[in-house]
Amino acid sequence: MDRFTGKTVLVTGAGSGLGRAIALAFAAEGASVVAAGRTAATLDETVGLVEAAGGTAAAVTVDVTDSDRLRDLVRESVTRFGGLDIAVNNAGILRGSGPVGDVSEEDWDTVLRTNVTGVWLAMKHEIAHMKDNGGGAIVNIASNLGAHRRVPNAAAYITSKAAVSALTRAAALDHIHQGVRINAVSPGASAAPMSLRPGETEAGRTERMKSENPLGRVAEAGEVAAAVLYLASPAAGAVVGADLVVDGGASA
Repeated sequence: MDRFTGKTVLVTGAGSGLGRAIALAFAAEGASVVAAGRTAATLDETVGLVEAAGGTAAAVTVDVTDSDRLRDLVRESVTRFGGLDIAVNNAGILRGSGPVGDVSEEDWDTVLRTNVTGVWLAMKHEIAHMKDNGGGAIVNIASNLGAHRRVPNAAAYITSKAAVSALTRAAALDHIHQGVRINAVSPGASAAPMSLRPGETEAGRTERMKSENPLGRVAEAGEVAAAVLYLASPAAGAVVGADLVVDGGASA
């Protein structure tokens, strides 16, 4: 299947985990992928994996809290591959664990700046291009921890991801008339480093999920990527402002 042949796809946070899986999945279906993130070495690894599989990709270093760099990222995507058809805003961090009253102001500000303002800034520049160039699709990566589910001692992250879900819906309503279709995916625990607890091994996570998750396991990174590709595809042409939860029933 080559649903995205001739399309340019921008993925932030593409150096590891879900971002890398999403980049690989788009490339496998014919897209030219711009892999963006803060660490050049891991981005180069993602590009190497894409190219080894016969795909096309380029790495661009960017901090999503820097509006000027995000504007340049969109311009570079267009320059390299001739356009920007799809954007996946995946970059995010997990910090500030502990009860609400104990979270430091620095951690709170850092999480909100990266996870919420970073998504807003990325969309701002992506939309600016798309609305003047035939439209496009944007998928934001939220989380089941936020609008769908809460757990103790993760208030900064939960708040930031709930905001991404709300921001996605607001942006979807604001820009669908300009041909920009915006949705979100909210993963639960997945086969990515962020779902590991401090000091936990992958084997330990596997055992924990047997009793903690109704499905009995984490979602594979490819399963989350498949949800993203669906929302970005023509098959989801009437899907606007959705937040697709992929968490094995944990928030059900």
